Amino acid sequence: MAENSNNKKDKKPALTTLRYAFWNIVWPRRRLLLVGLVLIILNRLAGLVLPGASKFLVDEVIAEGDVGMLKLLLLAVGGAVLVQSVTSFALTRLLSVEAQHLISILRAKVQQHIIYLPVQYFDNTKSGELVSRIMTDVEGVRNLVGTGLVQLFGGILTSVLALIILININALLTLYVLLPLVFFGLITLKAFGYIRPIFRERGKINADVTGRLTESLGGIRVVKGFHAEQHEINVFKQGVQRLFENVKKSLTATSLVTSSATLLMGLASVGIMWIGGTMILEGNMTVGDLLAFILYLGFLIAPIVQMSNIGSQITEAFAGLDRTEEIMNVAKENEDHTRTIVLNSFNGDFKFEDVIFAYEEGNDVLKNISFEAPAGTMTALVGSSGSGKTTIAGLAASFLTPRQGTVRVDGIDLSKVTLDSYRSLLGVVLQDDFLYEGTIRENILFSSPKASEAQLLEAVEAAHVKEFANRFERGLDTLIGERGVKLSGGQRQRVAIARAILADPKVLILDEATSNLDTESELYIQESLAQLMTGRTTFVIAHRLSTIRRADQILVIEDGEILDRGTHDELIEKRGRYYQLYTYQARI
Repeated sequence: MAENSNNKKDKKPALTTLRYAFWNIVWPRRRLLLVGLVLIILNRLAGLVLPGASKFLVDEVIAEGDVGMLKLLLLAVGGAVLVQSVTSFALTRLLSVEAQHLISILRAKVQQHIIYLPVQYFDNTKSGELVSRIMTDVEGVRNLVGTGLVQLFGGILTSVLALIILININALLTLYVLLPLVFFGLITLKAFGYIRPIFRERGKINADVTGRLTESLGGIRVVKGFHAEQHEINVFKQGVQRLFENVKKSLTATSLVTSSATLLMGLASVGIMWIGGTMILEGNMTVGDLLAFILYLGFLIAPIVQMSNIGSQITEAFAGLDRTEEIMNVAKENEDHTRTIVLNSFNGDFKFEDVIFAYEEGNDVLKNISFEAPAGTMTALVGSSGSGKTTIAGLAASFLTPRQGTVRVDGIDLSKVTLDSYRSLLGVVLQDDFLYEGTIRENILFSSPKASEAQLLEAVEAAHVKEFANRFERGLDTLIGERGVKLSGGQRQRVAIARAILADPKVLILDEATSNLDTESELYIQESLAQLMTGRTTFVIAHRLSTIRRADQILVIEDGEILDRGTHDELIEKRGRYYQLYTYQARI
């Protein structure tokens, strides 16, 4: 009973994927595929001319010396070859190009969907796996829209026509050939049922291997710093070995199909030679008939073998589509139908009301957090690592949604506000802020691509980017490498702050924004941050407590709760947890 249940579970996704493939991939391109079908029909019909001509060549031209028939045969064969060449080119030009076009469309569609997924999804998924989903899983669709599907139909058509002609030439020989073909078909169907899960598993393994490779190359300085090259080599070897074992399984199945085809067709050939030779000797069959039968037999068998290969490719395509459909069914964060309120005006008053949040069920990270952050004020969050500071900032940024309680902005439940209308007002500067491979200019303009040169230079000046950019030969147009690797930590942070200044946000999240700055840079940045925070509701996470002395309120977070709150002077007077942290850092 359990086995039947599992089979039903397996069949449902397969049918869903088949339906998706038909309505979203095949049906919209039905006209193009129809043209392809016409071309493949012409191509295969032209291919049948040569075997038919061979019978007349042997039985009439050679046997009877009919020169006129020879000329007609040459014209017919020459015309057929021309038709095959033209239709083959047209098929490749039309369908193969459209297949590549479809791959590019699907990649863009999957990337667009993934980039709108919730932040928590990215926290739980390797970036390399997502790259594999976007770039690799969709490639198989070329076999649905490219020449694969049309050739599958063409193969069926050719086999049917060849079968009719073979029956017409000699029914007994044809019956003998059909027996091994039926057996071959059963083996092929069984093999395809075995192969599809293997292809699906291959996509997962490939994503895992790609993900780890991306991580190790991105963190190459850590790898080398800990002399861990051999460890990463071993991890990658294990991954590619898993991939090899998977490929070996599929190759075993496909080689079984190919080998069985060779064996069965070999047996059929022996029988044809025996039966056909006997019939010629008895005068029941001409040499031309046997030659034509053998050639037409090739037109029956070759498409069947080709169809088995195409079937394998289409099976791989469906396995990729399974994975693509799986991720496309993950709900995007902007598809939350409860978010209906558009912020047409914005003041910036925040209020946390008994907020509880957990990344995992039963393990609350925040417990009954309540506080107010009036518009234009600076709220600093301090505490031990893992106390919940970043989670509070994530809730304020709408990256996360409370499990219980409410985060309100201007009296409105933030979980009901559309993300587009809120995040257009948001600016973030993170501890390890991400910079793209490109120039300093491009990274600053990332937050506001249409900003004028004057606005750009104003942000550059305010964040003191000009101070180090002028040392480079190309200034703001200096290439900074992947993740800004050619800049120091302090320089990267200043670029990130300039980006936030240029965005001109109403709400600002600063997560350790000055953690990577040396003392001189910090003095520069404190001034620009003061300018940046003026008139904006700001949440600051800071371990360096000297940077938040001017905060309107400081929340001391420990174990997911607000342990204490007040201004810097008030908390120092209380001589509580904040006093301990501050005096400890002052001694250092």
